[in-house]
Amino acid sequence: MAKLVNKKNSIDDPNKLTGPEKAAVILLALGEDHTALWERLDDEEVKEISQAMATLGSVTAEAVEALMIEFVSGLAGSGAVVGSFEQTQKLLAAFLPKDRVDGLMEEIRGPAGRTMWDKLGNVNEAVLANYLKNEYPQTVAVILSKVKSDHAARVLTALPEDFALECVQRMLRMEPVQREILDKIEATLRTEFMSNLARTSKRDSHEMMADIFNSFDRQTEARFIGALEERSRESAERIRALMFVFEDLAKLDPGGVQTLLRAVDKDSLGLALKGASEPLREMFFSNMSERASKIMREDMESMGPVRLKDVDAAQMAMVQVAKDLAARGEIMLAGQGSDDELIY
Repeated sequence: MAKLVNKKNSIDDPNKLTGPEKAAVILLALGEDHTALWERLDDEEVKEISQAMATLGSVTAEAVEALMIEFVSGLAGSGAVVGSFEQTQKLLAAFLPKDRVDGLMEEIRGPAGRTMWDKLGNVNEAVLANYLKNEYPQTVAVILSKVKSDHAARVLTALPEDFALECVQRMLRMEPVQREILDKIEATLRTEFMSNLARTSKRDSHEMMADIFNSFDRQTEARFIGALEERSRESAERIRALMFVFEDLAKLDPGGVQTLLRAVDKDSLGLALKGASEPLREMFFSNMSERASKIMREDMESMGPVRLKDVDAAQMAMVQVAKDLAARGEIMLAGQGSDDELIY
């Protein structure tokens, strides 16, 4: 019998549960002594119920009884069930081969997708490129030929240029790949990549840290980057490449600049441009009307000396506006710290 617990935040209304969640509750309550029931399910049903079971949390005894009226006598004196990854894996292992259990748990924990190639399409391109750069170009060529073209393009962009070009040349010369070779590549990806990925955060840690660094003021950012370079130059360079800073606004095309100008506060704009490089400042002025440009220049001159931290705050605010516009699809942030551009 599955371990039964009572918690204040348990699910107490069975009507709030989906069909697979209800089935998961019943199978958890029955426990390992009734695994024959699982053998009547096909692979998709097992996977769907396993997914529900692993993320179920706790369910009150009352809700369990409501779902299992026909088994009330067998549940008398018990209580709630709790679903977890560990409980699910233990239960599946009682009646399924280890490789099938591992595959199902990988489906539950890892990126979504029915096939390995679908799953790879949901892996962050920087994370996937970081793994593939250590593989043979021919292997990478096979993998990229099996994923969607837009994702393959992003991965190639994230790979070292010479290595990416070699992979492209291999893809151009590629002949049909034998089934056994594909099976071997899939097995390697499952055991060496996906299984490790499932145990880590779905978001790349360097990407997360780049967002944090973007929120630092200029002096703090320089201090942390400098200190990090002394300990791990590779990490510092990767974070710097992922950061989107005020000067990267120079990559906007005229339409993107005008969209941004309409969205930012004019006082904040003047303060931000006060600390901008001359080329970036002129880029913004050239996308204003002559009258607006003249007024903005006069306003900036009348400000007199300004505090660096105020300029940093204004520039960070403009960067955030650009990111918000990109999130809404009004401009598109194609890449950070590279030759990619914000495209209107």
